[in-house]
Amino acid sequence: MPLYEHIFLARQDVSAQQVETLVEQYKGLIEGAGGTIGKVENWGLRTLAYRIKKNRKAHYTLMNITAPHAAVAEMERQMGLSEDVLRFMTFKVDELDEEPSAMMQKRDRDDRGGRGGGRFGDRGGDRGGRGGDRGGDRGGDRGGDRAPRRAEGE
Repeated sequence: MPLYEHIFLARQDVSAQQVETLVEQYKGLIEGAGGTIGKVENWGLRTLAYRIKKNRKAHYTLMNITAPHAAVAEMERQMGLSEDVLRFMTFKVDELDEEPSAMMQKRDRDDRGGRGGGRFGDRGGDRGGRGGDRGGDRGGDRGGDRAPRRAEGE
């Protein structure tokens, strides 16, 4: 049976509990057609790169699906009719990854406090090798035919 990874985005004004209801609804549809849903990851409310149907944020959810194509097509059809689902995308994969996705691993890392180096990570606020001996005097010789500046009263 084909294996799929499916991601859908639900509107920002829908509660997390309503997103779980959507997942259960689609899970029932897939299981009714002879498929199974493996891992389900709720990535939470995240900011979108651009507005979708006047929404700036969306609830992201990932599902691993083992089902016939017809079941996935019916689920996508129903998602297209739902006003709560902004976008969805289904990938056919060779094997399902049972480990946490990259998004969940990132969240775990963020919960632990990242790299621990403050805002600038390991650099500690140092600007690296920028500028060397530039100093604060911005009037240095920049070439060209300009005459040097004269102080007042000369």
